[in-house]
Order: sequence, then structure tokens, then C-alpha cells
Amino acid sequence: MPYEEEDVIITEEDIPTGNSTEDRRRRQDIIYSFYEDWKRRNPDQKKYNIALKEDINIRSVSLDETAGQASFTYHSTLAVLQLDAILTNAWLVKDVPSKQDSKNQRSFERMLIMEYICTGVGRVKMTVGVRRKDKMKVQYCITAIEAGKTKQEAK
Repeated sequence: MPYEEEDVIITEEDIPTGNSTEDRRRRQDIIYSFYEDWKRRNPDQKKYNIALKEDINIRSVSLDETAGQASFTYHSTLAVLQLDAILTNAWLVKDVPSKQDSKNQRSFERMLIMEYICTGVGRVKMTVGVRRKDKMKVQYCITAIEAGKTKQEAK
């Protein structure tokens, strides 16, 4: 009989709300665990984005950059748990050149700044890199930018 992993279930109560180094490490662990489970459930590692009319792919830079940045706050970590909705429904806000002095952005020619309103979180920013070599759209980072605000309040 084949071994099947169970889905990782993470609740709001599982996410530390404090600002200590230990709280941040725990949030980082939660994000890594969530992405690993997401990748197992989505073997093609991509989701179609309605606004871009293209797939947004998940790669190792997605995991590392998001875990590093989103673990700073409770709301950003909570936003990551809504990855499917963000990937599918975020809208384009602006298109900017990548930061060539940033090691993690060197493989991208430009960065798409996208936003989405997450339930229970508010306005969330997703950065998507456009890879230089093949123009693949890669989710780069997700962070909460205006926790608790609705779409109307954020404007």
C-alpha cells in the first residue's frame, strides 16, 4: 500500500503573533511546511492568474524569499496561507525593473507588483518576477501591506 502524506492543516491559532526571534522562526517553519504541502498537492507548481491571463509558477526562490519576508509579521504569514486565491486573483499594480544588485532578483528582467485583498488579512502585495531567459512568471514574494483593510479602504 503506498504511503500518502496527510494535508498539513494550519490554523490562525498556530501562527505566533509576537515579534521575538523564536516567533519569527516558528512562522518561517509554518511557511516552509505550507509550501511543501502546496507543492505536493500541485505537482505542476503553478496557478493561472486571471488578470495576467498566464500561469504564475512557484520555484525555490518563491519559497525562500516569501519565508524570509512574510515571517516578519503574523498577517503576512496568514496571507501566505491563502496562496491559491492570491495566485489566481491578484491584479497588476505596476511593472518595474528588477534590482540587479539583489542576488535573488538577478535572474529576472522585471518584477510585477500585484495586489489582492485577503479575507482576515487585508491588502496583500505579491511580487512576481519575469525570468530573463524564458519570460516565465515566478511568484517571488508575498507580504501583507495594509492588514485589516478592505479593498475600498485601501484605495
